[in-house]
Order: sequence, then structure tokens, then C-alpha cells
Amino acid sequence: MALTHKEKVEDLHLQWKKLWKERFDDKVRAEGVATTEYNDLFIEQGTIIHATRTFKTLSFKEILKQHQIENIDRLIPPDPQIGGWTKFIKTNVTNQQSRKHRRAELYYEENKPEKQQLKKGGRGWLHK
Repeated sequence: MALTHKEKVEDLHLQWKKLWKERFDDKVRAEGVATTEYNDLFIEQGTIIHATRTFKTLSFKEILKQHQIENIDRLIPPDPQIGGWTKFIKTNVTNQQSRKHRRAELYYEENKPEKQQLKKGGRGWLHK
């Protein structure tokens, strides 16, 4: 049962990629329009799939919900607005690796030379 769901998701994902590759970009209206019909994605030819103004964008998760596929979050990565796996790795995994050096940074004393007094009070040279 799970394999059929996974195969169905992969097939829908291929159609989803094809939809975005083959779209027609109308530069006058700033819209992306579907060039062919995608029955599995519930998209007809001529449907606006992307626009710059107030527009509800298409969601692959909503299409999977309409197909009644379970465990959607396990099959596809989360939206970039939520964060995603890359953000998780950057915030959790890489920070743990950098914690090894924090103890050494506490004992490191940087010898910074004292700054000299600025000429002309920091205004630079005055040319007359």
C-alpha cells in the first residue's frame, strides 16, 4: 500500500516539474500560464499557475491531499517558507560542530593594538 502511494507521489511530482518547465510566461501580465492539461494535478490548459500580484500559488501538498495520500510530510520536503531541511541542518547540525571551538575562544585573548588618536578629530585632512 505504501509503495503505491510513493509511486503515485513520484508520478505526480514528475508531472508537477513538467508543468513548471513547460509553462508560458506572459511578460505583459506577469503571469505563468499552463500550456497543456494536467488531469492528475487538476489543472486545465490556460490556468494561471504563477502571478506577481495577490495570487494564491499552487501547492503540491494540496494536490496530494486531494488524491488522499497519507503521510505527505514524509514523502516531500517542507516548504522553504517554513524552513526546510537545509535550514534545519544550518541551525542545528552546523552549530553543534562549531560548539567544539567555543571553549577555546573563551580562553583566547586577542592582542589588539591601541588605536591612535585621529588627525583633525576624525574629520580627515582639510584641503584649502
